[in-house]
Amino acid sequence: MDIWQPAAGETLLSRTLVTFATGAATPVRGMRWFRDTERNDIQNELAGWPEGPVYRPHSTGGSLARKVGKGGAIALGVAIMAALSAAGGNVSGTSTADTGKDTPDDPADEVKDFPVLWAAPGTIARTLPWQLDPGRSSEKRYRTHAIVTDHRLVIVGFPYSKRNDALIEDEVLWEIPRSRISLVEPKRFKDGNDVKVLFSDDSWCRLRAITGEKFTRYLLHPPNLVPWPALTPAQRDTVEQFVTTSGGANPGTPFVSRRPCGHYRVELLAPNQVDSFFGLSERSLLMDADGNRAALAEYHSDDF
Repeated sequence: MDIWQPAAGETLLSRTLVTFATGAATPVRGMRWFRDTERNDIQNELAGWPEGPVYRPHSTGGSLARKVGKGGAIALGVAIMAALSAAGGNVSGTSTADTGKDTPDDPADEVKDFPVLWAAPGTIARTLPWQLDPGRSSEKRYRTHAIVTDHRLVIVGFPYSKRNDALIEDEVLWEIPRSRISLVEPKRFKDGNDVKVLFSDDSWCRLRAITGEKFTRYLLHPPNLVPWPALTPAQRDTVEQFVTTSGGANPGTPFVSRRPCGHYRVELLAPNQVDSFFGLSERSLLMDADGNRAALAEYHSDDF
């Protein structure tokens, strides 16, 4: 296996399956578009992109009645929910699916149109890899993961088959420093798994993250990482015990962040244990300043 690893001095924060999002409202259901700032279709202008299938929106009339790139399968959302339900408590982090809503935040971009790329010529969003598009790259044969670190956002891809589900051969498709990301906005319309990422040049993309909370958590709020020497002996003992009891044979290296409430969040990712659907699972705990595990009653909304 050739699984992507962070560089020396870089902290891996999360990894999860992502694709370009898919329209959910009736007029744009199952569809997505790639736009410039005048709402013109630009998929044929994107360097290196193969030709995508062509289709029209379900709604007639208006400027959308022009040929555009094909969207992906709605069945993906059903598969997400089924897999999350089957995983039960073994998957850390919460899905955003239960926070979806029926009212669009932006009808122009969620009902009348559904751009997943909004990019003037020469902007960052135009450099995103075509493999993120389910209309061009089937998840039955190839999958794309987003990796978030304290330094950058990375998109990797790998061939996939059910027979070799555990075999991950990562290919780096795209990456960007965190400094080029201006805003990360969870989009709650319908199933609530979409995320809008705005870049520093005002271009943006709309992605669907299988476990959306894991993807957005550290893009929205970079963690206040606490180096090992800064922990007290009692805190170190708690972390070491946590790794010993929950890490398995190859637990990886935990990282500790200080939460706004004063608690410390300890997270354990096994970087060599990647699931093709969920990405990296995680185990976590909260401890207080004295190194004691925080009781449930002490949890705050910003702890996790």
